[in-house]
Amino acid sequence: MPPKLAQRLILFLTLLLMSVGIISGIIQVKTQESQLLDTIINGADQLSNGITSATWHAMLADNRDAAYKIMHTIALRQGIANIRIFNREGRIMFSSDSTESGKLERNAKECAVCHSTATPQVNLDPHDRSRIFTNQKGKRELAMVTPIYNELSCSNAECHAHPANLKVLGVLDVTYSLENIDEIVATIQERAVLTTAITVIVIGIFIFFFVRATVHKPIAKLIAGTRALSAMQLDRPVEILDDGEIGELANSFNVMREHLMKTVGELNELTQSLETKVNQRTEQLKVMNQKLFQSDRLASLGQLAASVAHEINNPIAGVLNLSMLIERIMKEDGIPPDRVEEVRRYLTQISSETTRVGRIVGDLLAFSRRSSPQRIDADLNVIIHRTVSLIDHKLKLAGVELDLQLEEHLPKIKCDSSQIQQVIVNLVMNASEATHNRGDGKVCVRTSSHPALGSVRLDVEDNGDGIPKEHLTKIFDPFFTTKGEGKGVGLGLAVVYGIVESHGGDIEVKSEVGVGTTFHVEIPLTGEKKEHAAASAGSPG
Repeated sequence: MPPKLAQRLILFLTLLLMSVGIISGIIQVKTQESQLLDTIINGADQLSNGITSATWHAMLADNRDAAYKIMHTIALRQGIANIRIFNREGRIMFSSDSTESGKLERNAKECAVCHSTATPQVNLDPHDRSRIFTNQKGKRELAMVTPIYNELSCSNAECHAHPANLKVLGVLDVTYSLENIDEIVATIQERAVLTTAITVIVIGIFIFFFVRATVHKPIAKLIAGTRALSAMQLDRPVEILDDGEIGELANSFNVMREHLMKTVGELNELTQSLETKVNQRTEQLKVMNQKLFQSDRLASLGQLAASVAHEINNPIAGVLNLSMLIERIMKEDGIPPDRVEEVRRYLTQISSETTRVGRIVGDLLAFSRRSSPQRIDADLNVIIHRTVSLIDHKLKLAGVELDLQLEEHLPKIKCDSSQIQQVIVNLVMNASEATHNRGDGKVCVRTSSHPALGSVRLDVEDNGDGIPKEHLTKIFDPFFTTKGEGKGVGLGLAVVYGIVESHGGDIEVKSEVGVGTTFHVEIPLTGEKKEHAAASAGSPG
């Protein structure tokens, strides 16, 4: 049996808490260990400098026995493992371990600190002069190398003067035991593990009871309610005292149960009445048909309302967010100079989003009004040029090339110029949206006259993605769209179809996936279908 939701949630939160606790503990231990080592290194550096200061007068007087005696006394202190002095040649001149005195260590690690490069380094940071290693007993130790510089008093001394060009006479190497530090680090690690374990256990218990109370029990009640519902036990409500999503789900379930119970009761009453009252049954069927008709209308209205609300809500939310950003940027003395460009960009986005809302509302109004066109004589080529001047910048922003192939001396047509302009805008922008992702998008607008048919023809062709065959019969249906969420409510082509039809024209579409799409619009010169025109001609004047 797969784990339940509450179990998975508890397991996930517990594992997350453990991971965070372990990582936090490791970081805490490493940080404290690093701080301890920094303290030890700085203390070791201070002690090494103290040793050189303590032996300075003895060394200046070339009283080496006195200097060595001082260092030997210091080496007896707890925590110091060894003190050694190396001369420039790498020979051990003094060591608290008498077995090492006089040895020549040219490749010693103590020398490698300063001689790691071609030119010996003179001034090094205490961290660079220290090293941590494990001795033969498996204990960690810290060694601090301190250069012994050739001071002016040394180079001028009569007894053992050193050449003035020598900068370093030798090094002092002091080794410290880190056994106490390791014990402290071990104690810190134990405390960190214990603290993490206690924290995980306490919060894990809290998570267990919290999830059990807020998730497991309510879901168990919902499951029991659904099982009762499937068994048609409609008198068992789901009682969950929760103001969150689960509470809303329980309330929705109870409302559904009540509606179902009411519907079942109505169906039972209807069944009983059908057995005895045939005439009443007929009337009831008429009422039900009327309700179904109203439900269908309400469903269509609901679909429209949901689509429009969804499409308008997105840009309005964007405008609201952008306006809030601009409000935050605005100061009492206006817009900060360094943020003017940012505000301008926000305003451009606001303009784009409000234009999008206007287009959606315009499509909706055009679809709902279905007003009769106000026909006047107009030149289709002039309407096209005027329309292109309005949308040319959008096409350029989308990287789409517009090719106009307009027939000269095109006969005028009786039409509503604004409605025909709307047809051109919708067809050209649809073509642009179908091609702008290709990189070489192209939209061609052609006009031609057909005297024999008494009409002019408008063709809008693109090299876009094309329309699948199964969608060609639906593209003029209201609310049908293939653009995806947030790009339209599916009214543009429905509006185009209505405008062309009101002008007595026809519209056809040809498309091939991956090749492109062409819309053919035929508009009569008179603005009426041929049969209408013939009927008018034959009517008595």
